[in-house]
Amino acid sequence: MWRPTGPQELALVEESGRRAWPPRLPDQPIFYPVLNEEYATMIARDWNVPASGVGYVTRFAVRRSFLDRYEVHQVGGRTILEYWIPAEDLDEFNANIVGTIEVVAEFRGPDAA
Repeated sequence: MWRPTGPQELALVEESGRRAWPPRLPDQPIFYPVLNEEYATMIARDWNVPASGVGYVTRFAVRRSFLDRYEVHQVGGRTILEYWIPAEDLDEFNANIVGTIEVVAEFRGPDAA
């Protein structure tokens, strides 16, 4: 699994020892992990960098037995695939992460330090 993220969310992931995603904000009822690096890269580079100056691509594994409860959603082209995990299920999602959340790419805007 992959997730594009900005610096604030990544800081909270770091605080968890790279083992959990932070709770959703009130205006974020869904957690959206994606199914391929290409899609995660596009979001990190094209959305996170303009929004916060830096975007990260993370990779992590989640137990299939947990994910089987959810449908994969195609939200654009055939490779634009993601899960929609309700915010109230995020603690259980985190409990089913195998290993740690790894940063595999970083993108910075021209003004990022």
